Amino acid sequence: MKKEKTTGNDAPEGLTIIIPVFNEEGTIRPTLARMTEMMADGIDPVEIIVVDDGSTDDTSRVLKGFDFPMVRVIRHPQNRGYGAALKTGLSHAAFPVVAITDADGTYPNERIADLYRELREGNHDMVVGARTGEHVEIPLARRPAKWVLNRIANYLAGFKIPDLNSGLRVFRKDIAEKFRNIYPDGFSFTTTITLAMLTNGYSVKYVPIDYMRRGGKSKIRPVYDSLNFLQLIIRTILYFNPLKIFLPISGLFISLSLLLMLYRLFIARAFGVTSVVLFVCGIQFLGLGMIADLIDRRL
Repeated sequence: MKKEKTTGNDAPEGLTIIIPVFNEEGTIRPTLARMTEMMADGIDPVEIIVVDDGSTDDTSRVLKGFDFPMVRVIRHPQNRGYGAALKTGLSHAAFPVVAITDADGTYPNERIADLYRELREGNHDMVVGARTGEHVEIPLARRPAKWVLNRIANYLAGFKIPDLNSGLRVFRKDIAEKFRNIYPDGFSFTTTITLAMLTNGYSVKYVPIDYMRRGGKSKIRPVYDSLNFLQLIIRTILYFNPLKIFLPISGLFISLSLLLMLYRLFIARAFGVTSVVLFVCGIQFLGLGMIADLIDRRL
């Protein structure tokens, strides 16, 4: 590994690229060969960390046969998940800026150097390759759920997010480490770091990229993973901005109670306790939201 360069304020300069791998025997070698060729003529210094997440095919054998100085391989004895692999890579990263990408050939890894330069020159905290370029091949089965999740995330985060869970991004390691305790072990790592940075005022820039059809079999389970993403979006916003969740629920209950009360007074002309119960529930949700918000601000 080449010696670290430093900037004027003695901050180390360089990039760590983390590639989580699980059963990618057919794609990992060409991905690494192309990436090491690109990085050798670009960013200096750079390291590539491949986290083999308990592969059961020939991925481990292929990685053992790939000998290149800038590549380090870390292996999980068992499959722990995409997020767990990224967290392992993050723990071993030598440089202050980290890039993540996939091994399946879907992302244009030649753009990593561009994203890295954009982060440093623009003084951003994270630069995301948004899959909004001219050539984007997202399977049709995943598009409806992706659209719904993006709209929910946009509302809850209070930002227009071009790509919620792109797997090609560059970010500052020290900032990413601040949220380590909330990163999941599954596919929702990228969603979590996006929402965490946006809701905490960090500078996030989106750069359009292409997205190609993957090589090999996808590990995404559309229904199960979409429900997981939704749960994680709500949980993350509850963690950072709880009023975004509690205020609408409170408003809904209070509005229903008032409508029911008006109906009973002027149409049914009969008294009922349902409207009172709904109103009390609305006030309780409002109180919970305010308490959660106060706790969040104190932390």
